[in-house]
Amino acid sequence: MERTLDQLLDHLKGELLKMGGAVEESIEQAVRSLVDRDDVLAETVIAGGKDIDEWEVAVEEECLTLLAIQHPVASDLRLIAGVMKINYDLERINDQAVNIAQRAQVLNTMPLLKPLIDIPRMAELTRKMVKDALDAFVNKDVELANEVRRIDDIVDALRDQIFRELLTYLHAGDPETIEQAIHLILISRHLERIGDHSSNIAEDVVYLVQGRIVRHKKEEL
Repeated sequence: MERTLDQLLDHLKGELLKMGGAVEESIEQAVRSLVDRDDVLAETVIAGGKDIDEWEVAVEEECLTLLAIQHPVASDLRLIAGVMKINYDLERINDQAVNIAQRAQVLNTMPLLKPLIDIPRMAELTRKMVKDALDAFVNKDVELANEVRRIDDIVDALRDQIFRELLTYLHAGDPETIEQAIHLILISRHLERIGDHSSNIAEDVVYLVQGRIVRHKKEEL
């Protein structure tokens, strides 16, 4: 039986959300591999990166097929365009999780430089941003989407705080200490990028619901 456009769109959204759930798990596992010094968990995240890449391609192909065959208009067209953009951001988020896992594998071979406090906190915020952005997408919740955009500023502030704290280690003179500090700074940067991509998803939700483009318009929050 031929499925209606609504059924096809529901399937598309379902695939996107399943991919989003896998990406959320990758973020959590990547940071836990660092905190618990668990190389096996880090390898799980890295190996899963290929699965997410393939998932992204499948969702994009499904979007293109719908555009070519169904000729959607108005809100349906906006939805498919939005899914394509969200799909891209989710794949990029997972790339950042893989980067964190790879750096964790290096750091796990060295003594712990300092207690990890702000990086796990930053990771929890960014994972919540991903979840809330997808929830906003499902529920067409502009207020939740805007809350994700607001949290992005908190994540940026944590990145800056981590950099300032680790800056002193860069002047320590010990090559291993410097290398550890650089990896931790870059992990905070990867988490900050996850926040940026989550904010992009939230901006897409605002566009899908209200037809407003709010990129680069934090003053409207």
